[in-house]
Amino acid sequence: MTNLSQFKTFTSGLPIQENLMPVLFVGHGSPMNGIEGNEFSNKWASMAQNMPVPTAVLVVSAHWFTKGTHITAMDFPKTIHDFGGFPQALFDVVYPAPGNPELAAETAGLIQHTQVGLDHDWGLDHGAWTVVRHMYPEANIPVLQLSIDYTKDARYHYELARELQLLRKKGF
Repeated sequence: MTNLSQFKTFTSGLPIQENLMPVLFVGHGSPMNGIEGNEFSNKWASMAQNMPVPTAVLVVSAHWFTKGTHITAMDFPKTIHDFGGFPQALFDVVYPAPGNPELAAETAGLIQHTQVGLDHDWGLDHGAWTVVRHMYPEANIPVLQLSIDYTKDARYHYELARELQLLRKKGF
């Protein structure tokens, strides 16, 4: 499958499973995609228009590596500019999406195979905001970010994802 149309054709034949929200894997490419209107950013906007509006967005970003698993748990996560050498316009971006401490705590509570720490410092790194700001430009949907535990293997993260799938029934 090389495009969204082929993906839709494929998924239309799958059985409906209690109206689960979709899971997307989106690579942001160049951080400049966060401020440019191009085929990538336009596709992200189109994807958002072609699926139900989520109650919240949970982003697992490859830019937040931690020892242990953590989730952002503040009311308003800051916009992190974790890159260098780009035009000032990219550094000037603020994506003011709300967080949701209650949803963060609920999400942490769903995870049984490890403890998930509630983080009040990180925010939204460019692996999150460069994409989400094109999908939800009004910044009116809570965005939470989950870290990747660099001390754990792929199996650990797979099991974490299995436990997180319950969020899909709640509109995440």
